[in-house]
Amino acid sequence: QAVRAALRQRYLRGLAAARGRPTRFCLRAGVQVDAVFGAADVEAVAFQVDALRTPLGVQAAALLRCADVLAYSFLLD
Repeated sequence: QAVRAALRQRYLRGLAAARGRPTRFCLRAGVQVDAVFGAADVEAVAFQVDALRTPLGVQAAALLRCADVLAYSFLLD
């Protein structure tokens, strides 16, 4: 249980560090999109992003379902 709590805390710190940073999301079907990370909901069901750049254009704000996200990355200073 202590290990599980430590991993959860590390994950939440990573999400907090991502806020406001340009982020690349790798989605199912091999699609990669770029956005500015906003937040994640408590149950880890969705990510809120701004300036989502997709192959079809740019959305000012969007929700990405966590089930569709295979990986995401952002740079730390």
